[in-house]
Amino acid sequence: MGSIPMNDGINNDDKVVETVMVGRYMEMEHEGEPSKKTAKSRLSSLLWHGGSAYDAWFSCASNQVAQVLLTLPYSFSQLGMLSGVVLQLFYGLLGSWTAYLISILYVEYRTRKEREKVDFRNHVIQWFEVLDGLLGKHWRNVGLAFNCTFLLFGSVIQLIACASNIYYINDKLDKRTWTYIFGACCATTVFIPSFRNYRVWSFLGLLMTTYTAWYLAIAAFLHGQVEGVKHSGPKKMVLYFTGATNILYTFGGHAVTVEIMHAMWKPQKFKAIYLLATAYVLTLTLPSAASVYWAFGDALLERSNALSLLPRTAFRDAAVTLMLIHQFITFGFACTPLYFVWEKAIGLHDCRSLCKRAAARLPVVVPIWFLAIIFPFFGPINSAVGSLLVSFTVYIIPSLAHMLVFRSAQARENAVEPPPRCFGGWVGVYSVNAFIAGWVLVVGFGFGGWASITNFIHQINSFGLFTKCYQCPPPPQPPAMLPAAPFPPASSPAAAASVLSAPSPSPSPFSPFLHGLHRLHHHRRGR
Repeated sequence: MGSIPMNDGINNDDKVVETVMVGRYMEMEHEGEPSKKTAKSRLSSLLWHGGSAYDAWFSCASNQVAQVLLTLPYSFSQLGMLSGVVLQLFYGLLGSWTAYLISILYVEYRTRKEREKVDFRNHVIQWFEVLDGLLGKHWRNVGLAFNCTFLLFGSVIQLIACASNIYYINDKLDKRTWTYIFGACCATTVFIPSFRNYRVWSFLGLLMTTYTAWYLAIAAFLHGQVEGVKHSGPKKMVLYFTGATNILYTFGGHAVTVEIMHAMWKPQKFKAIYLLATAYVLTLTLPSAASVYWAFGDALLERSNALSLLPRTAFRDAAVTLMLIHQFITFGFACTPLYFVWEKAIGLHDCRSLCKRAAARLPVVVPIWFLAIIFPFFGPINSAVGSLLVSFTVYIIPSLAHMLVFRSAQARENAVEPPPRCFGGWVGVYSVNAFIAGWVLVVGFGFGGWASITNFIHQINSFGLFTKCYQCPPPPQPPAMLPAAPFPPASSPAAAASVLSAPSPSPSPFSPFLHGLHRLHHHRRGR
């Protein structure tokens, strides 16, 4: 399908653009359907080959509400109840807006390339390529650096979370040993080709986090408030902005938005998907975080994993197990774009052999494994990643990129998807973009970066690098040995003899020694 001239007798430019887009996407949709509907192909389509708007919704929602669900009560203890709720709503809206901007830029880039007859059937478009095509190589390099670093540490966080959670079921091994084990398990994600193959995993992952969220809410409510509970947050600026950047990180999971869109048969349907996913995620995060903070209060400041404060029951063990499986899924979500970048760098991205691609992807897992062992700080690392990486990758770069791509009147006139009037047109979009970029730069990156790095350094000073068991309860101490009672002073040799000759109530390893003293005493009396 070649490019279609903009002046072909049709007065409505939107219809021409729609023909270009929908024609190409419909062609891809038919290409993705099996030609023969056998039982095997139906099962594969049901579990493996996803590309619908529902698949994208499950992927977005499942990717947002991963292990961060367990750290939000910790953030509430740093922020206080009111700030915790308000910031979740605020950053949820900001994250949905910038995901919308990314989807607009993706559609713009793809449409331009397809008019040039570029074929993407064996190529996954990524965010840095969108920036390259629309703004040039300098933006590509910046986007690539931030996005890859964010996804790298996002994968690290999943490994840390796996070790932190399994410890509450089986504490016979320390968390560092569990990190070794789960690093090997998560390496199996190299065999999942693309986001289109996460259909059943995304669905199951969201069910798992839904169970865990409502378990936290109900269990905390039934547990009730601990004796002497205090809700003193916020009481320190460092803690306040650390908690705020953790929430910023919560709704910044769309570093994989472009890859999820590319997996869709009709990517133009993505625009509202992230907003709907965020709305569902809020029904999980708000009740669970508020309930746990209400029950335990300031105790959460020393326990960044909410599961550590709830009593061990079959329901809690089920929540831990389900979160472990979901974190494996989320590790794949975060790592798959890194696999794509690595494949493109070594020239294997278009390879049809799954085994060759899997073997080539393995080196990506090694640094993730290593960093999870160095920085096992569950909770504080979320805030550091949020302030230093998510702030630019998810909020600032998309806002600035959208403003620069459509800065000229010609670009705005020929935009594939101009902003709707309900947003205030181009003026309204530019105003929102400028506000987001300024707010996140000052509050998220500036104050949040200062607070997160301060807290992170505190964790290093307190626990050290390569710590074996971060925030583990201290091992039980053996009972203290009581000092031996002295013999009472003997008033007479006979009394002393009676003390020494008194029989022991039970056999003792010191019996021969006492017997020797007894014989020595009688020998001296004989002299």
